[in-house]
Amino acid sequence: MLAIGAAGIDIVGRPTEGLVQGASSQAEIRTTFGGVARNVAENLAGLGQPVTLLSVVGKDRPGEALLQQAEASGIDLSRVLMTSDHPTSSYLAVLDKFGEMLYALDDMRAIGCLSSDYVRQNADLFKQASLLFIDANLSSAVLRTIVSLAKRARLLICADPATTRLAHRLLPYLDALYMVTPNSSEAALLCGFPIQASNRKQATEAAKHLVSQGVEIAIVAMGENGVCYATSETSGRVPALRTKVTDPTGAGDALTASVIFGLLNDIPLDDAIRLGVSAASLTLNYHGAVIPDLTLEKLYDHLVI
Repeated sequence: MLAIGAAGIDIVGRPTEGLVQGASSQAEIRTTFGGVARNVAENLAGLGQPVTLLSVVGKDRPGEALLQQAEASGIDLSRVLMTSDHPTSSYLAVLDKFGEMLYALDDMRAIGCLSSDYVRQNADLFKQASLLFIDANLSSAVLRTIVSLAKRARLLICADPATTRLAHRLLPYLDALYMVTPNSSEAALLCGFPIQASNRKQATEAAKHLVSQGVEIAIVAMGENGVCYATSETSGRVPALRTKVTDPTGAGDALTASVIFGLLNDIPLDDAIRLGVSAASLTLNYHGAVIPDLTLEKLYDHLVI
């Protein structure tokens, strides 16, 4: 398995009282490792799936710490690039007291150092991989190179838009994607029509539309309303598991990784999505982007609860 995209540091603050504009507010603040591709890779490694990460970190202490933790989690980091041009990527989020995101800032300049030439230098990874995951933090030029190499290697591509601001980068490649996993706002941009997170019919229509554009499996995440999905043969919905929201960061990445794991291990799509919903639910109740002791047994146990 090959994952290409962002790796960085997450800083998430959740107020313990009300937010006061223009002044400091008391809060719980946590700093952990993040980045969509890195999160997906760590989740897959936790489930026992061999995974190689192709990404960029800065030549700084956060970058060194990130690599140390990722290596300990079982990710192959032999192709990760280190740069002196930019600091290790970072993501800063402010939640409300209920755990819902209010604002987020990100500095992803480091991933811009991942050039098309560097990707081509690592073309052997495409031939060795069982599946490819990408996120839209990658530049348009790099995405074009990746899709070309994947087609040449007959490698299936799974993609996550990462954020609404970047989702448009995937539009030229919908017919090249095996699976795409947007949330409702990202799906609205990819489809060109509004989607309310609470509207199951709209989410299902969005998934079907993405399939009509060439995607084989489209999964639209709707937060507490579960996920809707479609293929050329079927469509459906898997409800969310009731859980306390401690931190929403990384829940979508856990969903994506667990579905990928299911597909790689010949688990039927509906069951794979249920595992993904279980992983997302567990991650929502964790102070961090990835559950460090994630296992397949834990996913199945959580489904039963």
